[in-house]
Amino acid sequence: MTEQTAGQAVGQTGYQPFEISGAERSSRWLVCCDHAANTVPAFVGGGSLGLPETDMARHIAFDPGAAGVSRALAAHLDAPVILSNFSRLVIDPNRGEDDPTLLMKLYDGSIIPANRHAGTAEREARLNACHRPYHDALERLAARRDDTVLVSIHSYTPQLRGRPPRPWHVGILYASDKRFALPLLHRLQAEPDLCVGENEPYGGHLPGDTIDRHAIDKGRPNVLIEIRNDLIATESQQAHWAARLAPILENVLAETGL
Repeated sequence: MTEQTAGQAVGQTGYQPFEISGAERSSRWLVCCDHAANTVPAFVGGGSLGLPETDMARHIAFDPGAAGVSRALAAHLDAPVILSNFSRLVIDPNRGEDDPTLLMKLYDGSIIPANRHAGTAEREARLNACHRPYHDALERLAARRDDTVLVSIHSYTPQLRGRPPRPWHVGILYASDKRFALPLLHRLQAEPDLCVGENEPYGGHLPGDTIDRHAIDKGRPNVLIEIRNDLIATESQQAHWAARLAPILENVLAETGL
């Protein structure tokens, strides 16, 4: 069974919960984008969470710009890339299955109508159709080599409602495994035009999230990179960031000897 048909087999009619590009690429890098899309599958509220289009275009539904950066970065690194094809509001692939924020009912001031009364059965249906096939496919890609390095690409809004503006251009997130993330952080902090956050705008990783599950638990070098989404709003900006990050990632990996 191919990766595409595997995804379709667990979803609803014709629905594909993930996209893989460059599966044939041979480098040790693997790029993932957990919040690539704001897709709501038809089996969830008839394809709607009950939110206005303005909310579905915001960071609460997905990570704007992250998919474009991920695809371009993977091409530069000669790496496969896997991207989710469901909104984080359907079910969040960057959360463990027992995380209380797995299925959000309120996010940054917006109530999610289709999630308001979602119970155990609905949560399980979304896990089976979206979350689990995405992670199964990601693990197959990660296991293709013994020396995989996982790079997870995210973006964040410049300002949450009622909160101060976020000054960082890019953030490097890490938890217990700092082998690759800290040297990368220091390298980016040496760039004179960048304000770089250390575990900003979010702190580290959560138990059971993507990095924890596919990298830390398996001993794979890893990093989660957050880019402020106003800096990657266009295709050219996404290409610029990918082209800038790729050689830095390669150099830091070589210097660490991982």
